[in-house]
Amino acid sequence: MVPDDVDAIVAAWRRERPDLDVSPLQILSRVGRLARRLDHARSAAFAAHDLELWEFDVLSALRRAGAPYELSPGKLAEATLVTSGTMTNRIDRLLARGLVSRRPSRRDRRGVIVTLTPDGLDCVDGAMTTLLDHERALLAGLDQPDRERLAQLLRALQAGLGLPARSD
Repeated sequence: MVPDDVDAIVAAWRRERPDLDVSPLQILSRVGRLARRLDHARSAAFAAHDLELWEFDVLSALRRAGAPYELSPGKLAEATLVTSGTMTNRIDRLLARGLVSRRPSRRDRRGVIVTLTPDGLDCVDGAMTTLLDHERALLAGLDQPDRERLAQLLRALQAGLGLPARSD
C-alpha cells in the first residue's frame, strides 16, 4: 500500500507522543475524510437534480415506502430523523415545488398523508441513479469481496457504537 496523509499524521503523533496509542486515527481519520468526500459526492448528485440533501431524504423515504408512495408526516419524521415541526416545514417546501402532495388521512380525520407526485417520483429516481453512479466511482478501488467485507466491518462498528441497525 502507498502511504497516505493519515499515515503521515499518525507517524508524527507517534514521534511526538510515543506514550499514546494513536492507532484509532488510522481508521477513524480515514472514515472522517471519506465521509467528507461522500458528502461532497452526494451534494453534487443531488444538485444535478436541483435537490438538497434534506429534500432527497424526504422524497426517498416516500419512494422506499412503495406504491402509492405515501406516508404520514410522523412516519416521514421518523424515517428522516427530524422533529415533527421540522418535517412540517419540509413538507410545505416540497409542496411548493410540486414534488409532493398532501391530503387528509382516510383513517384519522386529524391526520394527513403525504404522497410523492409524478414530478417528485421522476426527481428522486433520477437523483438516486446519479447518486449510485457517484458512489460506485468512489468505491472503484475495491473489488466486490473487499466491498462486502468493508460493509460487514462498518456494520459491526456501527453496532458497537450503539447505533440502530435500521432507521426506517
